[in-house]
Amino acid sequence: MTDHYEINDRRFIDLVAPIFPPEPLYTGGLFTEGPAYSAAGRYLLFTDIPNDRILRFDETNEMVSVFRQDCGHPNGQTVDPQGRLLSCEHRHRRVSRTEHDGTIVTLADRWQGKRLNSPNDVVVASDGGIWFTDPTYGILHDLDGGKADPEIDACHVYRIDPHTGAVEAKITDMVMPNGLAFSGDGRTLYVVDSGKSHFDDGPAHLRAFTVDESQRVGGGDVVADCPNGIFDGLRLDSADNIWIGGGDGVYCYTAGGDRLGRIRIDRIVGNLTFGGPRRNILYVCATNALFRVRLKTNGRRS
Repeated sequence: MTDHYEINDRRFIDLVAPIFPPEPLYTGGLFTEGPAYSAAGRYLLFTDIPNDRILRFDETNEMVSVFRQDCGHPNGQTVDPQGRLLSCEHRHRRVSRTEHDGTIVTLADRWQGKRLNSPNDVVVASDGGIWFTDPTYGILHDLDGGKADPEIDACHVYRIDPHTGAVEAKITDMVMPNGLAFSGDGRTLYVVDSGKSHFDDGPAHLRAFTVDESQRVGGGDVVADCPNGIFDGLRLDSADNIWIGGGDGVYCYTAGGDRLGRIRIDRIVGNLTFGGPRRNILYVCATNALFRVRLKTNGRRS
């Protein structure tokens, strides 16, 4: 055990580099989220939700600049296989895509004619389908979005069909669906339920769902309960180990739910993603800051 790394299983030693502590790269936000890495540009985009902006960290000179301001209080983001930015915008209550020419298009803002709550996190499946979570965090007050009454009486996980653009509710038994990520073979979808944030008896766990070739969803077993606070964002490495943000750092689990260890960070971790030329850098958004953690393992493409 070191000051920054808690080893619960010897397998964790082969994944982390304890001699390198988490490095703070930026501490000027209010609540940072949504890290999305551009391999072609060697930069990371991440959001500062209350300040309603997307920030850009340049790996080549380690400078942070404002990429976009007054942009709908974006939360979770990812970069699709074509290199386009997908963003979950709280205030606009939509999932958007930024085209290569800078045009912003709406991918989803309604389901069955009703406005979405406030999309939270988004991933692209191997077939091009776009999956996103839709809790109510962004419409509870004006700090993180725009206060409004929900038009949908629940919080679901949705899929956007890559051919028709149709929006379909795929998981409908969650309280506050939050971070999500696919396994390497695309057959398992991991989804966080962070309902404990607003309900005393709410969940604070990670669930695993099966997704077949017809996009039918099954399973839903709990993989892990958050040891401190709530889970938030997650990503998987090349061995399908799960790296997930919690109330006191980044936790690492095997696909079967064995806890391997924790990277201690002195603030609440929101979201994270892998970056760098070999994807062995873990970028971590934690409260007001962005951290970099150097790893011995390589992450899967977000």
